[in-house]
Amino acid sequence: MTLQLFDTATRSVRELAPRTPGKVGIYLCGATVQSAPHVGHLRPAVAFDVLRRWLTRRGYDVTLIRNITDIDDKILTKAEAAGVEWWAHAAIYERAFTSAYDALGILPPTFEPRATGHVPQMIDLMQRLVEKGHAYSTGPGNVWFDVRSWPHYGELTTQRLEDLNPEATDDVAASEKRDPHDFALWKAPRPGEPETAAWDTPFGRGRPGWHLECSAMAHRYLGEAFDIHGGGLDLRFPHHENEQAQSRAAGYGFADRWMHSAWVTQQGVKMSKSLGNGLLASELLAQVPAAVVRYALTAVQYRSMLEWGPDTLDEARATWDRLTGFVARASERVGAVPREEVLAAELPAGFAAAMDDDLNVPAALAVVHETLKAGNSALAASDDDAARVALVALRAMLDVLGLDPADPQWASAADTRVADALDAVVQVQLDARAAARAAKDYATGDAIRDRLAAAGVVVQDSPDGARWALADPKGE
Repeated sequence: MTLQLFDTATRSVRELAPRTPGKVGIYLCGATVQSAPHVGHLRPAVAFDVLRRWLTRRGYDVTLIRNITDIDDKILTKAEAAGVEWWAHAAIYERAFTSAYDALGILPPTFEPRATGHVPQMIDLMQRLVEKGHAYSTGPGNVWFDVRSWPHYGELTTQRLEDLNPEATDDVAASEKRDPHDFALWKAPRPGEPETAAWDTPFGRGRPGWHLECSAMAHRYLGEAFDIHGGGLDLRFPHHENEQAQSRAAGYGFADRWMHSAWVTQQGVKMSKSLGNGLLASELLAQVPAAVVRYALTAVQYRSMLEWGPDTLDEARATWDRLTGFVARASERVGAVPREEVLAAELPAGFAAAMDDDLNVPAALAVVHETLKAGNSALAASDDDAARVALVALRAMLDVLGLDPADPQWASAADTRVADALDAVVQVQLDARAAARAAKDYATGDAIRDRLAAAGVVVQDSPDGARWALADPKGE
């Protein structure tokens, strides 16, 4: 089966046909480092990490560019309010995003360019647009993209220019635009802004507009045309629409396919700081194991809204405990499986088919749970060969999702104190049950088993003695 991925631009699922066979270039809109990340920021990072891992597993050489926007209006405003240099403010929150990404096991991008490091490329692109008649200056430092010069504007989001509301702005210079819909490529400094937040250009001193940054950096690292441009659903308009317009107006093919991850919502409302419903990543990761958070963000297909409610993490934690419990018991029973073997293992056909179907993770996880059930049954039957087969397959599938429990990312971070304490308590009960059964006091043995079952512990008898596992509400 070929890999099919949804294209936001055509609103259809299409076969991936890379421009260069065997290689895939991806540009992913990264963070604007104005403040600390919340769980909504983490979803696109996790979604495109899964895409990257699946492409790599299928044998593609993936180049993933994830930018950092380290200069914009909000960064300047918040830095001034905090009494720090704007670049220092940006650096603080860039580290916060990186820390959250690392905690969740998100692979580092191939390159992670900062906007402020690519001003020459932005100036080149801006000059090209002016020369082609698609941009104009209204005074020192102010350059605008002329949307009416590009007849395909609105094509990405299927909108007509006359139906669109202009971008809100309080710039005095905005009154000089030819059309209210024209957007800024370059912005003259506002009164009171620091001198360090502006650069010299042929059009006067100023700083870049948000949209220009990404077009320039995508061109710098991926060339005139590349395979996939990704980001959160909220970026489709105006950011991605404007990126596409200015890049294609400059004569570049730009992105062959657009992919967008859906929002994290609470009670149906998009999670955001402005609405006061953003759950900070640092607070969340201080309370919940990072693997559990990653599982919760991964388990819903990337184009589906993820409703974040009271049970979200409880359900993710219960599933993660079942997965890690099996991997620990099976590894103890059949021996540790080398990671190289896991990476080379053939994946179950159903899992691969689900991932090829626009990263249908819920369907892929159904295969994971089938394998988990088979593995637990093999352990209970003392079928070591079958248990090992299930262990390798389970770990291989979870590795694609960035969730292999035996990966050092999770194994080294695991706090086993609770598990160790539970194991010790349950083992005392199992020893008492074994003693009762040896004395033919089956009533006492059954009573111990029933008490454990009532506490959510399932006892599995085998020729090698009794083993235990946490009860699975799904029967796996």
